[in-house]
Amino acid sequence: MKIWNKKRIAYYFKQTFRYAEGILFFLKSILSDRQFLYLSCVLVGASSAIAVTILKSFAHAVFKFATYIDNISHLPYTNSILPIIGILLTVFVVRKFLNGSIEKGTYQIMIAVAKHSGVMPKKQMYSQIVTSSLTVGMGGSLGLESPIAITGAAFGSNFAQNYKLSYKDRILLLGCGVAAGISAAFNAPIAGVLFAIEIVLADITVSAFIPIMIASATGTIVTDLIIKEDILLSFKKQLVFDTFNTGYYVILGVLAGLFCVYHARMFRKTEAYISKFTNHVYKKALIGATMLAVLIFLFPTLFGEGYESIKILAGDQPEAILNNTLLKNFATNEWVLLLFVAGAALVKTFAVGLTMGSGGNGGNFAPSLFVGSYLGFTVAKFLSLLGVKDMPIHNFTVVGMAGVISGLFHAPLTGIFLIAEITGGYGLMVPLLIVSSISFAIAKHMEKYSMDIKSIAETGMVFTSDKDANILSTINAHDFIRNDIHILKSTQTTQDAVTIFTQTQQEFIPVVDDNQTLVGVINLNHVRPIVFSTFQTKFTPLSDLIEQPITVSYDDSTKHIINRFDLRKSDFLLVQKDKAYFGYILKADMLEAYRNNLKSLSIN
Repeated sequence: MKIWNKKRIAYYFKQTFRYAEGILFFLKSILSDRQFLYLSCVLVGASSAIAVTILKSFAHAVFKFATYIDNISHLPYTNSILPIIGILLTVFVVRKFLNGSIEKGTYQIMIAVAKHSGVMPKKQMYSQIVTSSLTVGMGGSLGLESPIAITGAAFGSNFAQNYKLSYKDRILLLGCGVAAGISAAFNAPIAGVLFAIEIVLADITVSAFIPIMIASATGTIVTDLIIKEDILLSFKKQLVFDTFNTGYYVILGVLAGLFCVYHARMFRKTEAYISKFTNHVYKKALIGATMLAVLIFLFPTLFGEGYESIKILAGDQPEAILNNTLLKNFATNEWVLLLFVAGAALVKTFAVGLTMGSGGNGGNFAPSLFVGSYLGFTVAKFLSLLGVKDMPIHNFTVVGMAGVISGLFHAPLTGIFLIAEITGGYGLMVPLLIVSSISFAIAKHMEKYSMDIKSIAETGMVFTSDKDANILSTINAHDFIRNDIHILKSTQTTQDAVTIFTQTQQEFIPVVDDNQTLVGVINLNHVRPIVFSTFQTKFTPLSDLIEQPITVSYDDSTKHIINRFDLRKSDFLLVQKDKAYFGYILKADMLEAYRNNLKSLSIN
């Protein structure tokens, strides 16, 4: 009976999906392209918001459960055990059901935009939800926003593919999914739009804002209807800026920028260390998760996203953060509270690296909010305890979040408007501008690439903030290697070169030895007086005509090849593979490909 019911449910689900799909194809046939795009934005935005609801609700429920159990024991035993289970389950699911691998980090979206024309695998529509809910939902020290962004992007990309939308619309819907996901996660529609534009779609025209804004607004509306407000990160306390505190906000901006560099570098080192610790995935997961469990036992606020602790720090009783910790008996000591918060901010970096490196899945957005708020609290509390001034600790706590987001992700607008929206007003706009701009400037100076894309940017794979490099990354130089000209052996004569120049339209001749190793090149423009003089042709050895060739390697990136053209002012480059002559590339071919891609990749 149960099996029959399951089959019946699956049958009705499939039929309902087909019916809905048929309606959408019908609407596509009667609506204009722009009208169907707007409808698609709403559907993608709603889908992303539902995914957010599932993830956030699960994570919040597990957190409440763990907190309830730990309140009984008065120590974070449950908080320490659950992350081990969650990471092991994540590794099991990845190996058993996801072919042993899963793409982590928002840079996967950037690769899809720059290298795959906005096409994302279908499994990204569910794999991120499942794995991140197990990791973060059960206490792994990461965030859900990166999986949410990837899931939303996958919804948009696959929707566009299913309904045969153009490349430009596919990229737009991918961005719509990202915007809706972030908007729904924070109830912050403006921040969702800015996140999609600053981090994912670096090159976009004003007219493309409308679909993204529609999707972002849809995400917020759907979340408002379904999810409870206490699950989201929000602050209701009235925030007021005191001009006389400007200097202290400058100090916070400087410290935030430096802390961003520390966090990014130590995270990468920790993740790399634990990920290479052993080739046995379950052993690695167990070791990394156990180390994480120890950190969580010492600093229970490292459990999961940590949003509840941020709310406590920004509230009227920040000492409550020491409940169920080894320092609970020192809750009234403000210096102990300060040291605990500062220590948690420093240790969070290692907790994030251990979670990711041991096999967990999640993102760095929530950790950046965590360390930003803890840093802001630490600065304000320290100045207050020193007697410098009675600082507005709540303000510094929330402004610190904007500073770290701006520096880590190189996205100052996202940081500014996200905090402005989740605080329910723009009373702190001036300090948000100050702290975010300073933090961004320092972090950008010390780290050329943002935290999420540094690993791939250094390989030349993708540069989403550089329009020219984005376009070049879509061009495969191998497609333009030619091998349709005559070449000479170094043992041949000048008369052989003359024969090639007079009987073909070649303007240069590669010269190789018996092993096909490139010896040089003969350029017609440079030897014209010799090759068209019978006397000089007869008495000039071929070696006198050979010049040093301008070469590139078969493995060189497109960007390097373009730079080589510009640097040497040459119209052609000879290509070597394993030191042997392989062919040549014309500058005209590369420029034509660039022009064509520039035209097709413009999103409007």
